[in-house]
Amino acid sequence: MAEMEGKRKERENETERKEKKLKKEKKEKKEKKEKKEKKEKKEKKEKKEKKDKKDKKDKKAEVGNESEQAASAEAPKSSGNHVSASEARAFLESNNITIEMPEESNDMPPRPMLAFAELEGKIDQDLKKRLDCEGFSKPTLIQSCCWPVLFQGRDIVGVAETGSGKTLAFGIPALQYVIENKISSKKNKGVVQVLVVAPTRELAIQTRDNLARVSEPLGFGVFCLYGGVSKGEQLREMKNHSVPVHIIVGTPGRVLDLAREGSIDLSQVSYLTLDEADRMLDKGFEPDIRAIIGMTKSHQDGRHTNMFSATWPPAVRGLAETFMRSPVRVTVGSDELSANRRVSQSVEVLQDGRAKERRLSDFLRSIEANKTNDKILIFALYKKEAQRVESMLRRWGYHVSGIHGDLSQKDRIASLNAFKTAETPLLVATDVAARAIEDYIHRIGRTGRGGKSGKALTFFTDEDKAHAGELIRVLKDAGQPELVPGKAKKITFDDDD
Repeated sequence: MAEMEGKRKERENETERKEKKLKKEKKEKKEKKEKKEKKEKKEKKEKKEKKDKKDKKDKKAEVGNESEQAASAEAPKSSGNHVSASEARAFLESNNITIEMPEESNDMPPRPMLAFAELEGKIDQDLKKRLDCEGFSKPTLIQSCCWPVLFQGRDIVGVAETGSGKTLAFGIPALQYVIENKISSKKNKGVVQVLVVAPTRELAIQTRDNLARVSEPLGFGVFCLYGGVSKGEQLREMKNHSVPVHIIVGTPGRVLDLAREGSIDLSQVSYLTLDEADRMLDKGFEPDIRAIIGMTKSHQDGRHTNMFSATWPPAVRGLAETFMRSPVRVTVGSDELSANRRVSQSVEVLQDGRAKERRLSDFLRSIEANKTNDKILIFALYKKEAQRVESMLRRWGYHVSGIHGDLSQKDRIASLNAFKTAETPLLVATDVAARAIEDYIHRIGRTGRGGKSGKALTFFTDEDKAHAGELIRVLKDAGQPELVPGKAKKITFDDDD
């Protein structure tokens, strides 16, 4: 009996083993099949992405693959300028520029404009004369590629390094738009038609000054709005401005504040530019920007929206997708944060803050900073450090001014003006922000602007070592030589002592 029971259990165990084996084989077979399907799906996706990428690349590069005669026949449809298809291709390739049309568009990219003379017939004659009076002759890369797009009435995303001439890239088409679509109130006061939003007071003031040089002699006022001064005082100045105001340049907080209280009317804004959009989003201005855009004309009512940025991160893309109408994207160089290649960069690794003081003193003496006509901009991370460096330079006998958070806006502007006129050729400034490498790139971009060259010297200590790898990448991307000390006309002075 016991023997029979043992055989029965043995049979049951054998059956159980067979079932387990069968289940295992079925599971392995299923997993193998799924793995194969997953692999095939991945390969299919990669193949499709590769094809899409190739098609997109062909589309970007295609400024005209037909003969010169056929390309010439297409010119009115694309840009209508005098640059041949082969010249346009060579220009884009040699300068690492891509012009990406919207996915739904079958149009060829407009050909770049390589000389200010090509604006003849495309802009108002008086506006062209003003530009000639300013001595402009050759557009910067971003200007060359943005003008043809903007003159077609398209929205645009311009991605380019700091100091690349973006103000006139959007400014000249904006002025032409105002001239063609001028609106005046019953009291002959200007109606705000163009709004430029910038992340900082200094950038807003600089943009206003550059636009006003060209527009105000033609009777179109440009006014700047920013925080740190009395709202009532600003509004009185705008009301009594020498010419009717049609263009406002401002920081997000102040523009939104005045618009919400009804002090300025944005309902007629049909030409909107977001400058340095990536920095505005980094500073947390996205809700303000979205609110401001909601107060302007809608796309359906004909609003043109332009966005300029040094990078193309997801947050900026999201903003573009929400508020722009099939924008053309112009990228000069990389769409990652990159340094201005016209700025020669040197990095000196020093022991500590005191070593930086000694090196600063030696450097300023070596370039005869009290005698040179060059302007020298020195950055410090905190206002306390900026004040200390400013006082130290003054004790050393240098003419120096400073910009930091404790100064009133009036004093900040006075310091900037003294620096611009070389009354004080040394300026100490703060830049309190979160990411050191982004700050570094924007700082050195303060030199080498508008197509000019500049030099940057950075003092790097052991406390900065966390940023070493990224700094090396930035230097390599900008084609900089080995990290050796060299003559410079700008200094980064970051550490505390």
